Amino acid sequence: SMKKILFRKLLLDCLKFFFISLLSASIIVWVFQAVNFLDIMIEDGRDYLVYVNYSLLNFPKIFSKLLPFILFFSLFYITLKYENNNELIIFWNFGVNKIKLVNFIFITSIFLMIIQIIFTAFLVPKSQDKARSFLRTSNINFLGNFIKPQRFNDTITGVTIYAEKKDKEGNLYNLYLKKEIENVQITYAKKGQFKELNNIPILVLYDGQTITEQNNEITIFNFSKSDFLLKNFKSNTTLYKKTQELSTINLFRCIFFLNSQKKSEKNNLNSSIENCSKNNFTNIIKEIYKRIFIPIYIPLLMLIPLILITSSKENINYSKLKLVTFSVGLIFIIFSETTIRLISEQIAFNYIIASVPIILLMLTYLIFYRKFNFR
Repeated sequence: SMKKILFRKLLLDCLKFFFISLLSASIIVWVFQAVNFLDIMIEDGRDYLVYVNYSLLNFPKIFSKLLPFILFFSLFYITLKYENNNELIIFWNFGVNKIKLVNFIFITSIFLMIIQIIFTAFLVPKSQDKARSFLRTSNINFLGNFIKPQRFNDTITGVTIYAEKKDKEGNLYNLYLKKEIENVQITYAKKGQFKELNNIPILVLYDGQTITEQNNEITIFNFSKSDFLLKNFKSNTTLYKKTQELSTINLFRCIFFLNSQKKSEKNNLNSSIENCSKNNFTNIIKEIYKRIFIPIYIPLLMLIPLILITSSKENINYSKLKLVTFSVGLIFIIFSETTIRLISEQIAFNYIIASVPIILLMLTYLIFYRKFNFR
């Protein structure tokens, strides 16, 4: 029927504008972030491939972060465009009740909310964890890059390297190396250069002295040439999983574990889940709220632009209505993000915050229902 064709056209126009805008905005933000991630490679002397993978795996996070705002903006823009081109009049002339349009947008928004939950609860944590695992498992390859002259370089765990100057060939002069693994070892050298021997990075040192302290005994060793192997050293990058990298299932498992611990008064048990501790309890609840409850604001953000259909462009106050509609949407976007800070260990208060988007959504729908059904 004609009504179905009209609804399909509206949906396609909205989705087309939404996807193009979301992709464009995500790429712009991603490019800016990718430039920042260059530091990872330069500072830590990592492989290009690690950098590319790490950057690309941050794309889903950007995508899901921008989605609510772009969704609201797209629907606001398309509704305005339809009103300005007199396309909404076609809807009303074909007997489309305004509440039917509200219902159509509402049902569509539920689907988009589910997609956003899939993103925030599953895809984003997975991609964040994968990105971090690239850093965890990658070796420091560009060794020559991470040594900055006149700076204490501690990119490698347990090793501090200082060099006074560095020439264009990459030779280092007046080096100081401190190694704290099993014992403390300090090495001074007049010159040093990075070489690879059977794919093993080596720092070759010339004209120097190594002082080793072990069991309160000090030994001094002079050398004209010495090889400092860097094969078994790891980077100082965070190795444990951050809360945002844990899977949603593990977050829930952790909460059940911590709650059962509270009831049984046993505090000596340790969870098998990384980062699952009493100290991290609030962060875990915040993470669950961020992944599952903030996307509930999406149906609300999709209903807000429909305030525009309560009046027509001929109305003297229509430009005011546009401003009010956009402002309300913007306030809800900011509000939804700031509620994370209100999440605490008080469970009852958390339930209130979590129910806010549902209450606001019901109220908004009720206002539309009353306005469009009692005419």
